[in-house]
Amino acid sequence: MEKQYLTKDNLIGFDNYKYNCIDNGVLSIYVMHPFWNWVVQFCPRSIAPNLLTFTGFLFTVVTYIYFAILDYNFYAADPDHPEVESPGKWPYMTAAIFLFTAYTLDGIDGKQARRTGTSGPLGELFDHGLDSYTAGLIPGAMYSIFSRGARYSIAPFRMYFTMWNVLMNFYMTHFEKYNTGVMFLPWGYDFSMWGTIITFFLAGLFGPEIFHFRIGSLTAGNILELTLYISSLISNVPVISYNIYMSYKNKTGKMRTFVDAIRPLTAVGMLFALTTIWVVYSPGDIVERDPRALFFLLGTVFSNISCRLIVAQMSNTTFNAFNWLLVPILISVVLSLMTGWAWLELVLLYILCLFTTVAHVHYGTSVVRQMCRHFKVNCFTIKKPSD
Repeated sequence: MEKQYLTKDNLIGFDNYKYNCIDNGVLSIYVMHPFWNWVVQFCPRSIAPNLLTFTGFLFTVVTYIYFAILDYNFYAADPDHPEVESPGKWPYMTAAIFLFTAYTLDGIDGKQARRTGTSGPLGELFDHGLDSYTAGLIPGAMYSIFSRGARYSIAPFRMYFTMWNVLMNFYMTHFEKYNTGVMFLPWGYDFSMWGTIITFFLAGLFGPEIFHFRIGSLTAGNILELTLYISSLISNVPVISYNIYMSYKNKTGKMRTFVDAIRPLTAVGMLFALTTIWVVYSPGDIVERDPRALFFLLGTVFSNISCRLIVAQMSNTTFNAFNWLLVPILISVVLSLMTGWAWLELVLLYILCLFTTVAHVHYGTSVVRQMCRHFKVNCFTIKKPSD
């Protein structure tokens, strides 16, 4: 049953929306855009841009499911667990091809929209909404390369915080646009995508054993972990802070009050607090027992919060500081800690994964349908004048 998630103010805001983006990334400008401009020429004009976006997203989803089946517990590449059968090299090579395809389709969808004269708010919302889910799926798949073993990688507890770092890098870009009105495309996106693709390619060419090394006390997993943190602290947080500061100084941004400006940090902060309390005080060490389910739950709820932020910043409306999907998580955390039953929190985790996925998919499909009706367009086909 469809629900009208978008308010009248949201729809009025979308009517007045104009795309405002600044991309000064070296890799993006000099390598990727010329490549995408070449690729999009081979795409028939009859193909809707959103179909390219969704197809690319499906390649990412298939990659994630692929490794969830082959290596659910992240042990397949761990030399300390020889009882777990290695999937071989081909899954990693396949993942590299799938992610490159997804990356390419994500790069040409906007160009296809301009070629076909179908650019609009729906396309951007659809694109960034699916990207918010991808932000959690790719690290979940990539963790299988390094495994969860302490000898060459990092434990699930540390991977939990590494994943939060990846998610927040995505989120802060939209937080920045919420306050400045400009989408400053981060340099790190293209480098991180190429880093991921190359990592999968090397694992597919030589096997995941190529990452079984240590440099002093640092494992390969530690090096990746530090790279992500340092990248965030150098190329993301300072740049975003500076751009928001300058938008207030020059009065070029949204000029929101301090309370309204930080509203988007409330819901995601609650999610971080709840999941971290669960991870730290779990009676059955939930992050060790089933890290994949926990990471998936985190990524799903994060995507829902992100999508609502994207709606708010595109429609120039105030972000709702609370997300109702946090309620069942709060209840589950309280029950787990109060009872101390390890079996119960595992059951609650699986129920949450199912419930939040259904709720998030319902939200996404309802918003897309509402947008299609409002703008009188089709999502996956290009509407002809006679339609």
